[in-house]
Amino acid sequence: MSIFSLVTGRRGPSGFGSAATAEQVTEGIDASNVTAIVTGGGSGIGFETARVLALRGAHVIIAARDTDAANAAKRLILNNDGDARVDVLKLDLCSMKSIRSFVDNFIALDLPLNILINNAGIMFCPFQLSEDGFEVQFATNHLGHFLLTNLLLDKMKATARVSGIEGRIVNLSSIAHLHTYQEGIRFDDINDELSYSDKKAYGQSKLANILHANELSRRLQEGANITVNSLHPGLIMTNLMRHSFIAARIFRMFTYLLWKNVPQGAATTCYIALHPSLKGVTGKYFMECNETEPSALARDEHLAKKLWDFSNELVDSASKG
Repeated sequence: MSIFSLVTGRRGPSGFGSAATAEQVTEGIDASNVTAIVTGGGSGIGFETARVLALRGAHVIIAARDTDAANAAKRLILNNDGDARVDVLKLDLCSMKSIRSFVDNFIALDLPLNILINNAGIMFCPFQLSEDGFEVQFATNHLGHFLLTNLLLDKMKATARVSGIEGRIVNLSSIAHLHTYQEGIRFDDINDELSYSDKKAYGQSKLANILHANELSRRLQEGANITVNSLHPGLIMTNLMRHSFIAARIFRMFTYLLWKNVPQGAATTCYIALHPSLKGVTGKYFMECNETEPSALARDEHLAKKLWDFSNELVDSASKG
């Protein structure tokens, strides 16, 4: 998609462009027969995603580390739509123990699961390790969602089989996946503090989001009736920028025409999650509600397979530790 299209909001082949909002791209869609999990649904574009999915009738589970904020988001949704179905469950993607606890709590609700939106993330953090001993941006943005998705996959397969409704997994990546370490994923130096770059580490985690979606899409057999796609939501000033707020404000001064508001930022997520035109579409990367091509590293099938195996090894090592 060209800079001209981004600035003008010109519509792409999907019929939508950068100016479209989440409500606009889901207008007329009845989602009353689906249940969706939205990680990080208590604020920012995660909240807008949860709100619009609930507006369309979906039963939404907000998975959030800050349950106070998530419950406040739930009340706000219910205040505007008394018929909305929204629940909150605690999830800290930086903790594998928390992820496993979340899945146990969700399974105990005996609900179906049609849509999983891996939205939550952190950005440009100073170097630190997660409680499981992994660089925190990689741990939260990729590894946590990798484990969460794997643990929920059987539930999604069963729901798709019983209901006949296509399941959809949506990974929020970023155009920042273009700015990563030279090798893409630093398999041998994932926790190296001396060569750590907060910007490249973020880009690495966002590259991992695309590779994860592509490899999971490849591994899912056609009979599973589940699609997996990734996306760049756009440039949006949200709480995600808290570690680089001043730099982001300065950057925005020079690129203000490219920035979106939150309803526009949630549009591509909601489009992939609900739009009927994407039935059967899987293993693709979207921007401005239109399919586009990510970087060469993001399209590298060998790298995607290597990341899958590496992620499994890290999860296994953490569970044994």
